[in-house]
Amino acid sequence: MNPMMNRLSPSAITQIRMDHTHALMTFHRYHIDTSPSRKRAIVETLSIALTIHATLEEEIFYPAMRSIDPDLIDRSIPEHAEMKRLIEELHQLRPEDRSYDATVMSLMRDVIRHVADEETKLLPDAERVLGEDRLAELGAQMTRRRMELAAPHTGAIALNTVRSYPAATLAFTGVLALGGWLAARALMRPMPPRALKYAMPPRALKRSAAQLRDLARRSGRALTA
Repeated sequence: MNPMMNRLSPSAITQIRMDHTHALMTFHRYHIDTSPSRKRAIVETLSIALTIHATLEEEIFYPAMRSIDPDLIDRSIPEHAEMKRLIEELHQLRPEDRSYDATVMSLMRDVIRHVADEETKLLPDAERVLGEDRLAELGAQMTRRRMELAAPHTGAIALNTVRSYPAATLAFTGVLALGGWLAARALMRPMPPRALKYAMPPRALKRSAAQLRDLARRSGRALTA
């Protein structure tokens, strides 16, 4: 493993928390009255991000944690499979289809439950047992594999970013997203040791999840009304 990659990559815990934050924030942009083109772009963004996230966990993080939390790992893998099934179902539907919104809400609920399990049990156990050096090593492996998995989708990621954000915020968020990708790609500057301890503070993450649960409940009532 490249020593520079070990030093500069976010730790495994930081990367997983960043992925959780990104997924929750992307779900926040989905509304029942969103235009079909934006719905499709948001779902495609989620599809790529969640699939890459699941692959990284299954190939790198879960094997390192199996001896520590075997029951939780055994439960998480079928949850990933159900998430992938819902994503595939969405690929077969059009945003105009009545079942499209309901399927997105099902995916949202599954992701929220999965994130809660990892944030409250798996990640704290990893911090306690694996230690900083091992988490940094796993983070370097995940960074390398993430770039491999993302490479075939760079065009789609950029296009979906353009389509999924309102025009008023696109310039700002687009520059941030591009800058983050280029920084990860180049790996030119060392990060402060604790700069990425949390992508979103735990209290804000819990608040975001609660808002999404409320959105899913209200959307479910709207769909059945």
